[in-house]
Amino acid sequence: MKADLLALAAIALWGALAPLGVQLAHIPPFMLTGIGLLVGSVIALPLARFRLARWKVPLATLAVGIYGLFGFHFLLFMALRHAPAVQANLINYLWPLGMVVMAPLFSKDIALQARHIVAAIIGFIGAAIAILGRSASETPIVQFHWGYLMALASAFVWASYSLLTRKLPRFATSAVGGFAAASGLLSLLCHYFLEPATVLSAQDWWLLGILGIGPLGGAFFLWDAAIKLGDARRIGLLAFATPILSTVLLLVTTGQALQWNVALAAALVVGAAFWGSR
Repeated sequence: MKADLLALAAIALWGALAPLGVQLAHIPPFMLTGIGLLVGSVIALPLARFRLARWKVPLATLAVGIYGLFGFHFLLFMALRHAPAVQANLINYLWPLGMVVMAPLFSKDIALQARHIVAAIIGFIGAAIAILGRSASETPIVQFHWGYLMALASAFVWASYSLLTRKLPRFATSAVGGFAAASGLLSLLCHYFLEPATVLSAQDWWLLGILGIGPLGGAFFLWDAAIKLGDARRIGLLAFATPILSTVLLLVTTGQALQWNVALAAALVVGAAFWGSR
């Protein structure tokens, strides 16, 4: 139960990413991610009692952390550069399905049953309905783009990272601050080589601070704790709530009316999570 609450808290923070992203849309994505991750890494300081030595982990563990946090965002942003955003985002949300299906490969104690697979597919359908909404018929995935492969790779990276952290030598959750700091620096390096220079306003810095504390900071610490404590299959099913919450918050903050697709998507995801977790 505690793991579920931690996972839901992380999902709630990730849900706030879309509204914040709208307000920060003028900032290049690698710059935004780099600053957000560096701000988020600061959360680890009180968790580590302000001792950076507690961030120390084996090199292999650090590599997995960078693989997850940096690899996920790098591939996602590359996908968005080379494919339509809506479709790329939808493909990227295969990662909860990947968590459910791949869980037995990373743990001998986890068995995969038919209901887990079916529930995960239903959850993905719910996520697709939330993302595509009424525009589903207008934006089909009918033309191949290399960006789709990058979006799929991004989904694989986050699913496998989430499962790999259970197999690594146990490390303190505060060490995720080191993952975030290293990934943030790599993101800023990508910004330097791939994106135009941008001057930030005081309002931008304020929103970036919120972004770092929430979706690009606190959420990763909560997610790490949840994965270590809980059932990866159930947490994967719960994760399908992320695009639904994100859609709802985006509609509310922009003053738009809630649409039928959100209610249907929520019913599918909640039903799938309940059935698959029994």
